[in-house]
Amino acid sequence: MLTTLILDFDGVVVESLPLKTAAFRKIFSFASPKHLDEIIAFHLENGGMSRYDKFRQIYANILHEPLTPEQEERLASEYVDLIIDAMLTVPYVRGAEELLRDCSRALPLYIVSATPEGEMQEIARRRDLTKYFVRVYGSPKTKAECIREILAETGAAPEEALFVGDAPNDWDAARATGVRFVARIPPGDPNRFVGRPGVEGIVENLQELREYLRGNICSSRSRTP
Repeated sequence: MLTTLILDFDGVVVESLPLKTAAFRKIFSFASPKHLDEIIAFHLENGGMSRYDKFRQIYANILHEPLTPEQEERLASEYVDLIIDAMLTVPYVRGAEELLRDCSRALPLYIVSATPEGEMQEIARRRDLTKYFVRVYGSPKTKAECIREILAETGAAPEEALFVGDAPNDWDAARATGVRFVARIPPGDPNRFVGRPGVEGIVENLQELREYLRGNICSSRSRTP
């Protein structure tokens, strides 16, 4: 029986990936076209990675240049300026509001995001989402560290907790902690989970996730005679 539901935020609760991809393209617009294509591909492949880790790996492995602390903070500041207001109005993934409402009545819900924790908590507060979640987690803790804290807090066994994510890094965190994993893949996006064991389901939206959870306690339909 499912006793704990853990959700990534970007690409799972809200459709923010196009916004954040455009912001990455903007802040790295100084790069050559070839490098920029590599940067965007890296960004998309590593959706569950913190922006700071992305910056460091982009400079080390794509641009092959040193990244100073000043440059890193400038990139982060430009990035936040581009996304922060839009993050308050970016649309929900279809079915998200209904799932949050129904599931939060039945079991503890958590957000585990790669967004810096203070920023993630502010976005959740300003979108009036904190009423649904026991806690909103973010970086610099890794997602695996956050999930372990949640298991310790709830007393849930790993097989009683489900993590819903949209990136291979999310799958990595689920495998590292032993929790169950469902992948969200938007229509038209590639399946980045091919060949990865332990993906127990794939959904296009959170309406489908509610259907998937019908046999568990958090779907209102499961309580309908």
